[in-house]
Amino acid sequence: MAPHHTKDKGDLGVAKAHADLVGQGFVVLFPATEHAPFDLVAYADGAFHRLQVKYRAARSGAMTVHFRSVWNDRQGTHVKPVDKGAIDVVCIYCPETDECYYVRPSDYGASVTLRITPSRNGQRSGVLDAAAFRDLADLVRHR
Repeated sequence: MAPHHTKDKGDLGVAKAHADLVGQGFVVLFPATEHAPFDLVAYADGAFHRLQVKYRAARSGAMTVHFRSVWNDRQGTHVKPVDKGAIDVVCIYCPETDECYYVRPSDYGASVTLRITPSRNGQRSGVLDAAAFRDLADLVRHR
């Protein structure tokens, strides 16, 4: 079978998220279909959390995730916004840091940008430090 680079990156992101969540004390469940809006479910303390996993390389010290799906077929390119009611958390796997970051899409508009290195111009206002988004339990505790 020919490799599919985008699918391979997605599979790596899900595997890294799985390992990270288990390390944080969650039980991880996987849907029996590829058609679910989430990639996995994290369970702890009687609560289930639906996660969609995104693989994002850092560019200029930051990772940006647009809350949408993009695909191509013979009719062209299609863009569909993420149904924020169908998932609880987006897990962002960054290969440069080899870490996962957790954001609640309902807290943001069409996208979110997390900085892994300080901005070159020293801006701090409105900048989201990626290190503050490493703990899923902390995120779901502060609903």
